[in-house]
Amino acid sequence: MRALVLLAVLLIAGCAERSAPGVTVLTYATPYAPTHPFSRADRDWMDWVERESGGRVRIVPFWSGSVLSSEHSMTELRHGLVDIGTITPIYARGGAHLHRAQSGFYGGTSTIPQQLALYRCMQAADPQFAKELQGLKVLAVQGGNLPGIVTRDRPVRRLEDLQGLRLRAPSELLSVLRHLGADPVDMPMSEVYSALAKGVLDGVVAPADTLRSLHFAEVARYFNAMGIPRGAYAARAMGERRWRSLDPELRQLLERSIEVWERALEVRILAAEEAGLRAGREHGIEFYQMPAEDVARFLKIYESDAEARARSLARFGIDALSTFRFARRIAAGLMETGEIDCTRSTNEPTA
Repeated sequence: MRALVLLAVLLIAGCAERSAPGVTVLTYATPYAPTHPFSRADRDWMDWVERESGGRVRIVPFWSGSVLSSEHSMTELRHGLVDIGTITPIYARGGAHLHRAQSGFYGGTSTIPQQLALYRCMQAADPQFAKELQGLKVLAVQGGNLPGIVTRDRPVRRLEDLQGLRLRAPSELLSVLRHLGADPVDMPMSEVYSALAKGVLDGVVAPADTLRSLHFAEVARYFNAMGIPRGAYAARAMGERRWRSLDPELRQLLERSIEVWERALEVRILAAEEAGLRAGREHGIEFYQMPAEDVARFLKIYESDAEARARSLARFGIDALSTFRFARRIAAGLMETGEIDCTRSTNEPTA
């Protein structure tokens, strides 16, 4: 692994543009194509950094997984494969147990700013977050549109319609869907279009933006917009060693750029949802809403499952249960006041 990383670093160094005197060149890599909404937000951020630096910074992008992998991106950044990259700790196979579990702690949040605020509350309260991201400097936290249920041949009007459906779903929803009688699987989203087209999958738990961005409107017929809770996660980062090598003025610029990058992601993600809904209507997708009583039942199962997964991390020496309960207190306050309050008393009951 170390030899492969070293070889890749040398190859990238050869591909990166040579910098003029006084210009710092930073490399950026992502698994997404340059036309993906995430990549459009990345480009917005790059343009801002280069403009604000007065030409003292150039960012060289590597798109479409040409350099950085999805599964090992955090390790690759720590080794300096590239300077900055997209990371997905919620999908990491190991070493990010709390990040994976916390993605199911977001019941009650409905907007991207709420998702980011709750993530930062938990991050500030639990040092395990920083431990799992050791060796990285986080440059953006990302939330997302609330998923619905896309299906091929059978509409989902109520929870009982999930029975027997083979659905691709994120890991935090697998046991919830099994409880409801579905047959959920976890597979890369890049494989879902083909699986839907061939009938290997009956559907996928995904937000409306995928109707266009992943072309699901071409191979599906129904969308239930039930708004399943989803979490935020550290999504863009720089290797810590590279971060420390930068001059203080450039580090300050990149610190200021965090808000810019997160806002660009939010704007592009929301625009993608509108585009997805339009694409769905153009392709004749039938849209449904889940009845309120079914949503309440789903959220109860979702919360119970999240608590069970938090308890299970005790075997790794991680007290995720305290973080789960903290998140539930914050969510209860959100329901009462409409605001995320990280200081909500630990003596208050959970929702």
